[in-house]
Amino acid sequence: MTEESQAKQKQLERLAEKRQTAAAMGGTERVDAQKKRGKLTARERIFLLLDTDSFHEIGMFAKNRNTAYGDIPADGVITGYGKINGRKVYVFSQDFTSMGGTLSETHANKICQVLDAATRNLCPVIGVNDSGGARIQDGVDALSGYGRIFFRNTAASGVIPQISAIVGPTAGGAVYSPALMDFTFMVKNTSFTYITGPRVVEAVTREKITDEELGGATAAHKKSGVVCRTEENEQDCFQSIRSLFSYLPSNNRGERPYNNWGDAADRKESGLFDLVPANPSKPYSMLPIIEKIFDQRKGDQKNYFELFPMFASNIFTGFSWLNGFSVGIVANQPNSKAGCLDIDASDKASRFIRFCDAFNIPLINLVDVPGYLPGTTQEWGGVIRHGAKMLYAYAEATVPKVTVIIRKAYGGSYLGMCSKDLGADAVFAWPSAELAVMGAEGAAPIIFRKELEKAAEPDKLLQEKIKEYREEFANPYRGAEHLHIDDVIDPADTRMKLIAALEMAFNKAELTPWKKHGVGPT
Repeated sequence: MTEESQAKQKQLERLAEKRQTAAAMGGTERVDAQKKRGKLTARERIFLLLDTDSFHEIGMFAKNRNTAYGDIPADGVITGYGKINGRKVYVFSQDFTSMGGTLSETHANKICQVLDAATRNLCPVIGVNDSGGARIQDGVDALSGYGRIFFRNTAASGVIPQISAIVGPTAGGAVYSPALMDFTFMVKNTSFTYITGPRVVEAVTREKITDEELGGATAAHKKSGVVCRTEENEQDCFQSIRSLFSYLPSNNRGERPYNNWGDAADRKESGLFDLVPANPSKPYSMLPIIEKIFDQRKGDQKNYFELFPMFASNIFTGFSWLNGFSVGIVANQPNSKAGCLDIDASDKASRFIRFCDAFNIPLINLVDVPGYLPGTTQEWGGVIRHGAKMLYAYAEATVPKVTVIIRKAYGGSYLGMCSKDLGADAVFAWPSAELAVMGAEGAAPIIFRKELEKAAEPDKLLQEKIKEYREEFANPYRGAEHLHIDDVIDPADTRMKLIAALEMAFNKAELTPWKKHGVGPT
């Protein structure tokens, strides 16, 4: 072997040694500790998330300027790009085995580099969070790093989809990057997220509480609505992210996702009407209706992807396929709070509507809403400004919007679920639909007050007047006569009508007044 060949061989050996050191992350002892907690390592998470052998790492040899604590492999975060179902995506995954995955100046620089590249190349980005927070030894440099990440999350908003997985601790300033992204997932028992931890809470408020109770996956999903889905383990979490990814375009100028399951566009559902009780006060689930209207797949797998299933369950938000194209669904859920709109439902729906609009995903609205939830808790909690968010989101959205009124649509909530006046491109109603300022039970005593006061049997007369009101006024035909409804349809034809309406509106163009941005309700 020549001297030149020997020199090159040493260079390759040195490269292999450095790669091996970086791949070892925090070392065998810390990796084992991570495993004992039921958690995967940063690289294992990336390999599970991405297509096999598609990951290309960036910044493996990065070092922080602060060397007071020695070299940290990859400075505690693995970054790079790869593919999910053949589509390009950028990723970063914090390495808890390397100094607790704490964020330093260089750690932040690596994440910023990924966010910049993703935005520049119009590719989605997925962040996997497992960190002890800011690296204390880095002081303000670490805090600056968080600020720079937040700035980029905001700049990328509405340009590329941003997805976050919280699979370990996320506290303090670290919580805000996931909050600024579009969708956040958590894993039960191993992940938590909060601004201030249990010790601080106890010191300030004397309230004793555990990590899980304060910011565990279930609390962050069901109580605060911070995360869109909670999964049993990391494997389920990353599979769920891959499923969500399939419904999303790569960017705000990307092609509409298409996935042909072979379902016929002209399929009728003769039993669809039977799923809705004739009694307008009787609850039922909207999920079987969704299952029958949208594209069906072979086997017993769900044909929709639900977001926030445990938060504001009185409204459904999620994705499905309609004639092969990805669509967003907003639907009242009558078996939860009778499908009323309230503070949480309005927040949940309005953000989903705005996401779909930003990424050109058509909206299908399935309506059975009796109104806004009454009570002092709602009024003092600001249901007016929260409810206005849905009005704002629908009115602002320029994507195709198609509404189907299934049963009730009363008062302001009729507007809040995307009426013609809020920009719906098409509105259909089933024969069971009731459109009115208020329900028959509330309207009849007001309209027929004088007759009821004079009646010998007011209760009997009231029931007659309620029936009369429902037949004469609270029906879909009044709305159709005045063009608030395009057509009253046989429920069996709902799928065909939706597909035809979306095909007509796919290339719609709306001219809006120039403005820097709107100022929506808070």
